[in-house]
Amino acid sequence: MKFLPYHPDQPWLLPPSIKDVLGEDHLCFFVHEVVERLDLRAFVAEYGDEGQRPYHPALMVKVWLYAYALQITSTRRLEQRIREDLALRFLAAHTTPDHWTLNHFRTRHAAALQEVFVQVVEVARGLGMAKLGHVAIDSTRVRANASHRRVRRVDELRERLARTRREIERWQRQCDQADPDEAPGTQVAAGYGERLEAQVRATQQQLQELEERGLRQLSRTDADSRFLRTAGGYVLGYTTHVAVSDDHLIVAQRTTQAVGDEAALLPVLDQVKATCGEWPAEVSADSAFFSVRNLEGLQTRGIEGYLPDAHLCGELRGTRGPLRCAGDSAEHVRMRARLRSPAGQARYRRRQALVEPVIGVLKEQRGLRRFRLRGVKKVGVEWALGCTAFNLTRMWRLRARR
Repeated sequence: MKFLPYHPDQPWLLPPSIKDVLGEDHLCFFVHEVVERLDLRAFVAEYGDEGQRPYHPALMVKVWLYAYALQITSTRRLEQRIREDLALRFLAAHTTPDHWTLNHFRTRHAAALQEVFVQVVEVARGLGMAKLGHVAIDSTRVRANASHRRVRRVDELRERLARTRREIERWQRQCDQADPDEAPGTQVAAGYGERLEAQVRATQQQLQELEERGLRQLSRTDADSRFLRTAGGYVLGYTTHVAVSDDHLIVAQRTTQAVGDEAALLPVLDQVKATCGEWPAEVSADSAFFSVRNLEGLQTRGIEGYLPDAHLCGELRGTRGPLRCAGDSAEHVRMRARLRSPAGQARYRRRQALVEPVIGVLKEQRGLRRFRLRGVKKVGVEWALGCTAFNLTRMWRLRARR
């Protein structure tokens, strides 16, 4: 016999151990171990005693976190992989939840899945990870599940409203000139007028919605998404933020509709404090996060900031000369002096090495260039799952190095 025996249909007398096949250090076993430490009572509280018994929340959380670690964000693809992938079969305990059940769990437990991110960071802190010596903050724009062509614009709605009102006036003139003895024609005209009035009310409601939100245009398919400026032009999507620790773990994450980053710095830092229980010693961010209010906020929190303004950022890159304004605040002057020093420039360069590779992994390797769900609450769950899965894989690798 030149070859080993090959019998695909040969049944096993005793089933093999999954750990013997995958190895004890496989990522799925680490995900299983971490999730078993979490407090999942927030999930359990959402279910009653009536109706069909659902899948255990621990099973669903493990499956989704491992799926996002493998760049699986589609529920139909995940349903298929649970049947085929040995690691996912282990996490699902050899059950096969369908795509509807998987999607319902992800959208139903938005708040609880956000809390899972916090608990995983707490586990990392307990293992001596997620160190807060220096925290780097950055943002990225993620495309929405919506077409940029299907939008409502203020000017188009106003033109439609004027056109419909002109049509109503024309119809009224025809009604005045019509013979009152022609009952059938009058009935048709009356129904047509009611439809025109309904169009006016609908258009006025859409205009009012845009004016209340202070927007010039709004997506028809995902009303929560916004037109955001990126390096490649404007995209319809959401703004996401991450704060990354010295050992490349995400210690804070959020998803917003904001078109700028200036107002995000202090809320992200507050989330770091809520998650980790302490302020970071240092924080760095690019010039998009700069404002005097943010510098004062860092000072009151006792955090040393590396936060250049737009002109200083150009000066550090060598594209602009030095500038000092007489109206600068004292904290602004100190920040500029700090960043002009060799040590300060080295600390600021640390930002790029910490946070940008993390965002690159999330978007390129984890499939988060475009959200699948719609609505700021639901896409926030997607971003939280991606960040939690990233932390789990990072913790797994750091533990293996020890």
